[in-house]
Amino acid sequence: MNPKQPARFAAPLLALAMAGALPATAQAQGMSDSWQFEAAIYGWFPAISGNTSFPDGGGSSIDLSTGDVLDALKFAFFTAFQVRNGEWGLFTDIAYADLGDSKSGSRDFTIGGRPVAGVTANLDLDVKSWIWTIAGTYQLKNDDAASMDLLFGARMLDMTNRLRWSLNGSGGNLARSGEAEVGATNWDAVIGLKGRAYLGQDRKWFVPYYADIGAGESKMTWQVNAGVGYQFDWGALIGSWRYLDYEFKSSSHIESQSFSGPLVGVVFKF
Repeated sequence: MNPKQPARFAAPLLALAMAGALPATAQAQGMSDSWQFEAAIYGWFPAISGNTSFPDGGGSSIDLSTGDVLDALKFAFFTAFQVRNGEWGLFTDIAYADLGDSKSGSRDFTIGGRPVAGVTANLDLDVKSWIWTIAGTYQLKNDDAASMDLLFGARMLDMTNRLRWSLNGSGGNLARSGEAEVGATNWDAVIGLKGRAYLGQDRKWFVPYYADIGAGESKMTWQVNAGVGYQFDWGALIGSWRYLDYEFKSSSHIESQSFSGPLVGVVFKF
């Protein structure tokens, strides 16, 4: 993959992000049999990267790196929730993003896997994705130094990539203009850890962390999220860096997709 530039959707993403539980928001102050709930309002501002091959229906294809074209958000929605009773809990997270952009006179593509001299393209790319994680949790640790949960469940990715193109110049076997759509709907089992490491005796400052890894219909998926937070009586403020990566199997037109960027949020407990 080529290095990618951060996506320019900080302001609209923060405005559209809705209530959700950030990874690593375990709050319990000791084992308790009472029901505990957590939610948050947050924004995630990632750069997107990946490789996709779009067939033209005539035996050829236009192949491009998503991040070379895509850096604009159309719409995003995130919601998640966590409930706990004693050591056991349930965590679910739903993320939706619609991203699209255009690029004129681009050379950041290949035709049939090979660069074509003397050809440029006008590219219009749209990527829609749903990502749903649902998992059970089991509390491994909760004391003055840290909290830690074991996470075990599944993640679903439903992604559609649509490309419109027009070629300028001579060469290549691809249609001079066209439109193609490819997608994937994958379920993968995931396992991971999430929690907090507290800083200082007053436990006001802490390091939230989350990591998972999984596979199934995807070749592999993994996610990490870590940062810093400050605790109040009603909840916490958190800033972190979140990375989510997918590697698809060889039969998929979407070879890989990843999202990486800062996350900020307000966590509530009740």
